[in-house]
Amino acid sequence: MPEFIKGRDLCRDFYFEIAEPILKAHFPSLKYSAGLLGYGSDILGYDDATSTDHMWGPRFYLFVENENLALKEKIFEVFSHTLPYTYKGYSVHFSEPDPNDNGVQHAEIITEGPVNPLIFFYTPNDYLREYLGTSELSALSAADWLSFSEHRLLALTKAEFYKDDLHFAEKLEVLKEYPYDVWLYLAASNWSLLAEEQAFVKRCYDVGDEAGSILVCARIAERLMRLCFLYCRQYAPYSKWFGTAFSRLPISDEIRSAIHGALTARDIKERENSIVLAQKLVADLHDSLNVTEPIHAEIQSYFGRDIKVIFADNIAGLLEEKLSDTPLRGLPLIGSLSEVADFTVLSDDPNHRTRVKSLYKTE
Repeated sequence: MPEFIKGRDLCRDFYFEIAEPILKAHFPSLKYSAGLLGYGSDILGYDDATSTDHMWGPRFYLFVENENLALKEKIFEVFSHTLPYTYKGYSVHFSEPDPNDNGVQHAEIITEGPVNPLIFFYTPNDYLREYLGTSELSALSAADWLSFSEHRLLALTKAEFYKDDLHFAEKLEVLKEYPYDVWLYLAASNWSLLAEEQAFVKRCYDVGDEAGSILVCARIAERLMRLCFLYCRQYAPYSKWFGTAFSRLPISDEIRSAIHGALTARDIKERENSIVLAQKLVADLHDSLNVTEPIHAEIQSYFGRDIKVIFADNIAGLLEEKLSDTPLRGLPLIGSLSEVADFTVLSDDPNHRTRVKSLYKTE
């Protein structure tokens, strides 16, 4: 097994040292864009040795204009006969897509015959329609934004282009972060959803439901983590990398420590104290951004009961007021389907975008 190399570094070197000279020699006048984007832990920089077992290795995307689509067969024929069998110890040859495993391809060591490289060939618009569900990025509605997979938006913003004759990177610039009204809606939604359960960490425990108390605490913790992504103007990845990405956000260690303390608490006192402190700290982060008038959140009793809260619904209400002059006014504060960890079959499939968009359309 070769020494592990981060995928972004491997792919970049593979393109410049191997693929680009081949394209220059055989297709000197071809206008194209080439780079790494889309699926894969290597796009986000989270890959490790375990990641190398499928759809990982020397690879890149090759984008051409419509009039050059007919060159695909010829370009791949050249690649198959001129690419090396390995690069930096990793196979350049891959299996055919496995129809029983979502089209996954595995690296295969060969020593003779043509190479089947992990190089993907598209026009920019065809790729966007397949990956995101639309190529029309210049006039996206709020419903469009909320129907996109947040993880896929993140993956597109992490694109690295080695050559960009077609100005694809410029086209993707609009996806850099959520528009302000969508951002407000998502922030309001997370505070609102959190507020619905803010008293239940202690209440569940008081009626003997320890498991329920832990589950509610975890849901509130996730909402707070999502708010941190929003306040840092960063997209959150899907569940496999959610905690990893959160650990790298530019927020105070106090917030991370309070959330971790809530999730690992050994008793109800530690759990409640930690999760309500985490809420106050994130509310303070909210205040620091001057999004609404200051909340000055304080930890207090929930209507005289022995339950601690910060009344998170007050923050949700102030954010919702700011939506009054936007297309999202009056919509239920449900966030996006990307925020539901096990909804990826629906939220990440562009074929379902029309149905997802309907959730965010006013009558």
